Amino acid sequence: MKPSGKPPAGLVPKKAAAVSTRPGFPLRLKTDAGQLSATKNVAVSAHSAGATAMNVEINRLQRPVPSGLGLDSHAVRARMVQKLAAQGVSDAQVLAAMGNVERHRFVDSALVNQAYEDTSLPIGLGQTISKPNVVARMLELLMRSDQGQRGKLGRVLEIGTGCGYQAALLGQLATEVYSIERLRGLHDKARENLRPFRLPNVHLLFGDGMVGYAKGAPYAVIISAAGGEAIPDAWIDQLAVGGRLVAPLQAANGQQALVVLDKTAQGVRQTLLEAVHFVPLKSGTS
Repeated sequence: MKPSGKPPAGLVPKKAAAVSTRPGFPLRLKTDAGQLSATKNVAVSAHSAGATAMNVEINRLQRPVPSGLGLDSHAVRARMVQKLAAQGVSDAQVLAAMGNVERHRFVDSALVNQAYEDTSLPIGLGQTISKPNVVARMLELLMRSDQGQRGKLGRVLEIGTGCGYQAALLGQLATEVYSIERLRGLHDKARENLRPFRLPNVHLLFGDGMVGYAKGAPYAVIISAAGGEAIPDAWIDQLAVGGRLVAPLQAANGQQALVVLDKTAQGVRQTLLEAVHFVPLKSGTS
């Protein structure tokens, strides 16, 4: 998923659909019992404009490091965050979240030593956990929305829970997260991966992500971990006016690019960014 810096040709903006009336606050889904591991003393300091890196100090994380990781987890995460800052990620909240959430807990034990490398890794059923740089990039784009500029994000819809890693990150950046996964095996895996945490603001749903989750709409932001040839109308309908959607979008030639879609009272403003590679967006459940 290495960005090329240029969006592929053939991607065109899509007009906004009408916004449906916001229903009452949805019933909170039950969360698995577990103990939230507290993360303490995370300090992020940024250099002035033009600096090439951000110094990140993560003093202490309370959970033990699993055998096989090889290096102290918090030190490895601190180095990963420093690399992300050097690559251009500058949002302090995003960097702090990337430093707090232990990525090795969301990959298979055989791959734990690669957990903090800037690479995607298989998570089963033909799916992958995205490389840290891409995850951080998409989260930063959300934080740069009108919602993010006011501080913590509001209600978020995530399409494609996968192993649950990004949902855990969003749980630190938003007040409420609804994450949908169409593959039962991955939905169950995400629940197990998140079981050691207590994340009352993160709700995992099994269902067709292409239809979104209307009961929770409108959403401040929507993020997708799969790319199709068009942004589903349901997503635009469920996005609040003033909200932002970030997703990969596929052109006729099969290439993908990140798209940022800002919904205004006048319609939808679409911006194409760098080329990426995500799994294809599919409908239905399995």
